[in-house]
Amino acid sequence: MGSCYLFVHFREKTTPDGEQVYFALSRDAFHWEAVNGGRPVLWAYYGDKGVRDMTVVRSRFDSKFHIFATDLSLSYGMRGKYCRSWDEIKRHGSKCLAHFISENLVDWTEEALEPIGDESFGCLWAPDILFDEEEQEYIIHFSASRQESGFKDMAVYACRTRDFIHFSAPELFYRKEDSSVIDSAAYYENGKYYLFVKSEKNPATMILLSAPSARGLWTRVPDFDTSMAGIAQGLYEAPTAVRLDDGRWCLFVDYYGVRGAGQGYVPFVSDGIENGVFTRSDSAFSFPYGFKHGTILKITPEEYERIRDHVWKDD
Repeated sequence: MGSCYLFVHFREKTTPDGEQVYFALSRDAFHWEAVNGGRPVLWAYYGDKGVRDMTVVRSRFDSKFHIFATDLSLSYGMRGKYCRSWDEIKRHGSKCLAHFISENLVDWTEEALEPIGDESFGCLWAPDILFDEEEQEYIIHFSASRQESGFKDMAVYACRTRDFIHFSAPELFYRKEDSSVIDSAAYYENGKYYLFVKSEKNPATMILLSAPSARGLWTRVPDFDTSMAGIAQGLYEAPTAVRLDDGRWCLFVDYYGVRGAGQGYVPFVSDGIENGVFTRSDSAFSFPYGFKHGTILKITPEEYERIRDHVWKDD
């Protein structure tokens, strides 16, 4: 039997329960079901007491599972701590990433806060994890602004780790010269690295880049620009993708052009990430509700059943 899939995400709600960790499951990556009745499976009790923009990985070194997320709650913080200002979050938000660990995908540690950024950083947004095949270590990359630029332009920075305990100092991972970029998602396929990011302008949508090394020399994949030309600019973000067992790629981009329940992921399918041609495929997918900014992990059928059948408790 082939792979099953776990989608780790949050929900766009005005109440604090939305900015927590949610799971969804699929046997084919097209048709998704909610876990725990569509309620959170993990809660953030520290830092901003909310988490957004999750990523999940199975470590090659010890098979433990790690979830990293933005340490941020708009429900709690936007009205008070951040004075209803996204600029305040950008400048003064958390320099930590939220971190949860598990050995079996159902028993998780409490939220830990990893102090990845120093005071020269603004808020650390939207972590994602890439394995560097040459260096044999993990790259945790995230979006941030820096004090040196007046906390204006956003770029992608990265630290490295092998054990998810010790982290190198962040270094620049990718910067777009003519606009900010956020929401990086990186993958390896057939000897090359691929990086999806949301460009804030020129164009104000997702772009795809490729490089021969995880350390960069990123170049645009032109046909992906054509694939994205059909969606409205400035209304989509948070790309995330997964390679299916048959070699096709599913790309999901997060639509935020309306308030509330109308937000969520829009799916695209490609025969191969290297050609950059992705076709919008709404009718082929079904979601129980609007997933917000997350990532997908391939899991076994046994892991699928373990997660589906687990009695989740808020401890």
